[in-house]
Amino acid sequence: MASGPVGRVTRGTTGTNRLRRVDRWIARHPAIRRAQLQPLVVDLGFGASAVTVLEFEARLRAVRDDVEVLGLEIEPERVARARVQLEEVRVGGTSFARDAHVSFALGGFEVPASRRPTVIRAFNVLRQYDEEDVPHAWRRMSSRLTDDGILVEGTCDEIGRVSTWIEVGPDAVPRTLSVSLRVAGLEHPSIAAERLPKALIHRNVPGERVHAFLAALDREWDRAAAVAPFGPVHRWRTALDALVADGWPLRGRARWRLGEVTVPWSAVAPA
Repeated sequence: MASGPVGRVTRGTTGTNRLRRVDRWIARHPAIRRAQLQPLVVDLGFGASAVTVLEFEARLRAVRDDVEVLGLEIEPERVARARVQLEEVRVGGTSFARDAHVSFALGGFEVPASRRPTVIRAFNVLRQYDEEDVPHAWRRMSSRLTDDGILVEGTCDEIGRVSTWIEVGPDAVPRTLSVSLRVAGLEHPSIAAERLPKALIHRNVPGERVHAFLAALDREWDRAAAVAPFGPVHRWRTALDALVADGWPLRGRARWRLGEVTVPWSAVAPA
C-alpha cells in the first residue's frame, strides 16, 4: 500500500472562475441532484489556491444546500495555504459564505475521505501525465465513488473559455465527452483540440473518431456563418442541429445555448 498520496505534484495553476463551465454542468447532473442527504463532492488537485473549491461549493449549494466539498491536493503547502484562505472566509473576509461546507486535506488518486463521494472532479490534473497513466488513475478514483456517482475528468484554458471533460462511471468506464466554449468571438470550435483530456488529446489525427467529430463541428460552424448576424449562440445551435441531421448522436440540447455539447464516448473513443 502507498504510504502517502498517490500521484505527483503538478503545476498547480488556478484562477477565479476558471472552472465555471464544468461547475454548472455538474450542478445540473442527476448524480448530484438525486444523491442522498449530504452528498460529498471532491475537488481533486485544486491547485495553488482554494478559490475553485469555494466557487464549486457555492454553485452546487444553489441546487443542493446540503452538499459538502472536500478539496484534495498532493502538495502539503497548498493544503496549508487553502486552510488559511478558508479561515478568512469563516471570519467574513471574502465574498464566499462564512458557513461554506468546504474542507481541505492532503490526498491524491486514492481519494482519502470519511465516506464515498458522489462526484469527483479532477481538472487539469491528468493533462500533465502520460496517456498510459489515465486508465489506472480513472480506476483508482472511480473505485471510491458511490454506486451512482461520477468522475468528471478534464481540462480547460487559463481563463475558462475553452473546456472539455469526460464523465466516467464507478466502473471506470467513460460515458461521454463534453465540449464547452465561449462562442462569442469563436473562430473555430476545433480550438477545443488544444484542451482535450489526456485520453484524447493525442488522438486528434485523421482516422480517429475525435478528429472526425471536431472536423465535422468546424465544417458546420463555417456553414452556419450565414446566420451569424443573429448572434453566435444561434450560429452554434444551427451548427449542432446540422450535426444531428448528419447522424451525430449529440446530447444536452438544453445546454447548447451555453456553448456546450455532449457526445457519447463511443462517438469519440480512440480507434
